[in-house]
Amino acid sequence: METLFTILLVIFSLGLIAVVLLQKGKSAGLSGAISGGAEHLFGKQKARGLDLFLQRLTVGLAVGFFVLAMVVAYLVKAA
Repeated sequence: METLFTILLVIFSLGLIAVVLLQKGKSAGLSGAISGGAEHLFGKQKARGLDLFLQRLTVGLAVGFFVLAMVVAYLVKAA
């Protein structure tokens, strides 16, 4: 059982890395670092299409990764 969850954890981590690398950058250098956060907070840039899908997939994979990490840590400690 521990092996299955460890394999799933590796798959989730590789998927999370791939999805994050597929997303395009939200800022354009130093000027984007200053004004980009405010634009993102107030919703001037809405994600649509592939960007929205990748954003949601990132959230799902991140939640799954953290849950699996907790389960594997519990199983290793219990063994």
